[in-house]
Amino acid sequence: MSKTKVAVIGSGNIGTDLVIKLERVAKNVEIAVLVGIDPASDGLARARRLGISTVDSGVQGLIEHPDFAAIDIIFDSTSAKAHFANEEALRPHNKRLIDLTPAAIGPYVVPAVNLEEHLDAPDVNMVTCGGQATIPIVAAISAITPVHYAEIVASIASKSAGPGTRANIDEFTETTSEAIEKVGGAARGKAIIVLNPAEPPLIMRDTVLALVSNPDQDAIRQSVLDMVDKVSAYVPGYRLKQEVQFTELDDEESVATLTGGVDKGPGLWKVSVFLEVEGAAHYLPAYAGNLDIMTSAALQVAERIAQNTSLEAAR
Repeated sequence: MSKTKVAVIGSGNIGTDLVIKLERVAKNVEIAVLVGIDPASDGLARARRLGISTVDSGVQGLIEHPDFAAIDIIFDSTSAKAHFANEEALRPHNKRLIDLTPAAIGPYVVPAVNLEEHLDAPDVNMVTCGGQATIPIVAAISAITPVHYAEIVASIASKSAGPGTRANIDEFTETTSEAIEKVGGAARGKAIIVLNPAEPPLIMRDTVLALVSNPDQDAIRQSVLDMVDKVSAYVPGYRLKQEVQFTELDDEESVATLTGGVDKGPGLWKVSVFLEVEGAAHYLPAYAGNLDIMTSAALQVAERIAQNTSLEAAR
């Protein structure tokens, strides 16, 4: 079976890590072109050393590239603002877009939760690194009991945050919060990101706090464990740091604030889940789990789209 050709727009940290993954571990897709705007970028230089065709004139250069017609899937790892322009330029060309920015033009996709629902979408959004790490856990809890409120905190090494990530801080919180509700199933969601400047750099850590009523603790623990297994199937460095914790709440004022002032009645509990994401060190060192979970999730989407397209063509 021939592989589906793909292009990557963006030669920064995320795009370069994705290119290396496409070269090393992809099964159904292959990289045809890496697109950047800085001829001297490390990402374009690495791609050229790997024998991959490069473009340094942005999306218009990709459209004019001789291999463009053969490319079916395009990853965008630039910025939210750039993706709006890239999507508009590429729309007439009938390409499938996988958006690794928080632009959120298309539906949110978290592979372990809802990939199968959006295999035909022309532009899917990969939320954020914190969203990919934590939304599966919110969804796992929601599968057992309604989640009145979910808050996530993603802490990443400052060295792993490139210009695109730093430019998207506001979009990170907005996009992730919305996806916690739309994909995770929480009634209300909140997201926080911390760029940790510690030296040596610390590995990515994520915390999920969910408010639920009268929880079946054993069922929630098992659901979370099952979800961690699902995510770690495509992000091997994804793991729980400790057992799922349950705390009964009795501060009515704090509870009212978190739940938007809605009385949820007695028996309200906080579920706490602590995660760690170790990167595969394909580009930056292993502390950059935020790169690994984004690129691994995006690759999982592309692989499944390519597989689905091949199956439909064979029918």
